[in-house]
Formats: sequence, C-alpha cells, structure tokens
Amino acid sequence: MRAGRLVTGLLMISPPIALGIAVPLLWGHAVSLLDIILAAVFYVVTGFGIAVGYHRLFTHRSFKAVRWLKILLASTGSMAVEGSVVGWVAIHRRHHVFSDKPGDPHSPHEFGPGPAEQLRGFAHAHVGWLFKADPTSAERYAPDLLADSDTMIISRLFPIFAIASLAAPFFLGWTITGALSGAFTAFLWAGLARMMLLHHVTWSVNSICHMFGSKPATQKDASTNFAPLGIISFGEAWHNFHHAFPRSARHGALAHQIDPGAVLIRAFERAGWATDVRWPTAAQLAICRSD
Repeated sequence: MRAGRLVTGLLMISPPIALGIAVPLLWGHAVSLLDIILAAVFYVVTGFGIAVGYHRLFTHRSFKAVRWLKILLASTGSMAVEGSVVGWVAIHRRHHVFSDKPGDPHSPHEFGPGPAEQLRGFAHAHVGWLFKADPTSAERYAPDLLADSDTMIISRLFPIFAIASLAAPFFLGWTITGALSGAFTAFLWAGLARMMLLHHVTWSVNSICHMFGSKPATQKDASTNFAPLGIISFGEAWHNFHHAFPRSARHGALAHQIDPGAVLIRAFERAGWATDVRWPTAAQLAICRSD
C-alpha cells in the first residue's frame, strides 16, 4: 500500500515539478509545432482509451467490441496512466453503487456543508482520495474482468503501458527531429504535460461534476453536467445524464452537448466493430429537454 501511494504521489508531483524546472530553462525554445501535434495525438488517443474504453465499454458495458478493439481500448486506456483497467473499473463501479453516500471512494460531500468542509471535499474528490487506503474489491466489483484473460493480461502489464506512454513521445521526438533536444521537449509536452492535463480533467469529473453545474436528468445524487469540460473530457462531463442512465453509450443527451466519445462509438458501430450499443431512448432524452 505504501508503494502504491508513493507511485501515486510521484505521478502527481513529477509532471508539474518537471515543467516548472524545464520551462524557465528552455524559455523561447520550450515547445515546437511537433510537440503540440504529438501532445494532441497522445491526449486524444489516451483520452478516448479512458472515456470509451475504461468507462463506457469495460465499466458500464455500453456496447460490445470485437476482440481486437477491446484489447486496443484497454491498452490505450492503460497508457493514460490512471491505473490498471481492472482497478479503475472496480473503483468506478463502487462509485456508482454509493454515489455521494458513505462508501463512495471520491465524493466531495462527505465532510459537511460549510465552505471549509466543501473546499476539503473538493480536494478529496479531486486528488485526496488517491492517497487513502482503497478497500475496493475487484472480486466484488469487477468479476467479469477478472474472468477475461485479455483484460487480466493487460492489467498485469499496466506498468509497461505506463512506461511506454512516456517513452513513446521521447523516441518519436528523437526520431523525427534527430536531436535529443527534440526528444526532451516531446517528452515534456506530449508525455508529462499531456498526462497531467488528462489526469486533472478526469479527476475534475469526480470533483467539479459533483459540485457545480446543472442537474436536469436526476436528483438522486450530486452529479452535474458541466459544459466547459464537455469536449476536453470526451463527453464525460455530461455527468448528470450519465448517473441517471449509466449504461448509455452517449452522455451528452442533447444535440448541443457535444460528446466525442459517443461519436467514436457510433463510428465503431457503423464499421461493424461495436455491437449492442445502448443509445439513449426517446423517454430518456425527453427528461433532459430543459437543460
């Protein structure tokens, strides 16, 4: 457990420390068009791995994927460096079972209603919960993934995927530019900075999307829709509709609620790679017309 908390702490503090040291040293030479392109590509690939793979496919079974696609999504989700697919799914399923009640691993509302308690709750929901002992049982919350040889192998290989997620930008930068300086800045922006941004966007769904925003679909918990995060979270920030209908493949219920994750699943469906997709019903959409 101590080793796990140490790794968590390193993953949290290493990127901002590295950026804080490197950017002043490289001022005027710290980022190139290549760095931006690589960072965007890795952000999109790993972000879809979390939103479409870890969340909608493996956690909620919003669709079925052909085997190669299932393996690909588990792998790209692992490269987001947010934990193994089995562990991530178990924790998120537990969150839904106890949403904003005792037993929820990262509710911001467990400390009280006052301003100081709410601030403490926000910090807990965003990052604090990562440092607490985790009682989540994979046997209870993710037995289907434990019984799947593909997801078990990928979960065991999570450290390799985490290393590859940071090593790939370095070697791509080196290969394309032919210089170690190009490798270093690619590692800095497409590796560390990209990972840090995606982590905080994901954690914001736990914190911001349980404290601020609208609640058109359900009042059963504190989940909210928070539009500013809609696109960069790949549709995950339409969180209130998701909590109302967790198995829906689309979280952005209305036309103006852009949901990139749902767009990708639709493309998979049309290609024949995704089947049994659980799209929102007319009755489910109707309750959100006022949002």
